[in-house]
Amino acid sequence: MSLRLGDKAPNFTAKTSEGEIDFYEFLGDSWGVLFSHPADYTPVCTTELGKTASLKQEFDKRNVKVAALSVDSVESHKGWINDINETQGVKVNFPIIADENREIAEAYDMIHPNASMTATVRSLFIIAPDKTIKLIITYPASTGRNFQEILRVIDSLQLTANYSVSTPADWKDGEDVVIAPAIKNEDIPAKFPKGHTEVKPYLRMTPQPNK
Repeated sequence: MSLRLGDKAPNFTAKTSEGEIDFYEFLGDSWGVLFSHPADYTPVCTTELGKTASLKQEFDKRNVKVAALSVDSVESHKGWINDINETQGVKVNFPIIADENREIAEAYDMIHPNASMTATVRSLFIIAPDKTIKLIITYPASTGRNFQEILRVIDSLQLTANYSVSTPADWKDGEDVVIAPAIKNEDIPAKFPKGHTEVKPYLRMTPQPNK
C-alpha cells in the first residue's frame, strides 16, 4: 500500500550515524523531514546533505527535525559524512539512517518497481507533530531537491495548521494569504482584524495573520 497525505507515518527503529533511534521518539513533538537517497557516495545527494546541514538554524527555528536515509551501512554513512563535510564546507548535524534490508524504504514506498532496487529511492516526507504525513515529493535521481521550497512548504503547513487560511501560488512567508471558503464574510473582521480584500466572492485575501 502506498502512503498518502494524511496517513500516519510508519514508525521504525533503526541504526543511524548518530546511534539507534526510534523514529517517533526522535521526532517527539517536533515536525519532521525524512528524505531518502539511492546510496552513499552519490554526487547529487552529497550536495543535498551538505545543504541540509547548512540550513540547521532554519529547521531549528521552525521546530523541525531532519533525518536522511540510505540503503548502505552506518560505517559507510560515516565515511560519506567525512566527504560531505569536506566538500560542502559543513558539519553534518542530523542522523543518516542505515536501511540495508530496505524495510523502511518499502514501508514508505520509496522504491519503485519499474526501476532498479535503489535508483529511485529519492522521496521526501514532511511529517506533522501528530505523525501524519503532510507532504510527499519524489525526485528523479538527476535533479537535486530545492530546499527553499521545502522550507516554504513547512512555513505554509505551520501557518495553515493554526489559522483558517491557505497560501496562494508562489507564496512566501510574510505575504498575503487566502481566507478559507468556510469563513463567512461577516466573521472575517473578528478573525482577521488586519482587514481583507475581496477579489472574487470565493477569493478573499488578507495579510498573513501571524506577522
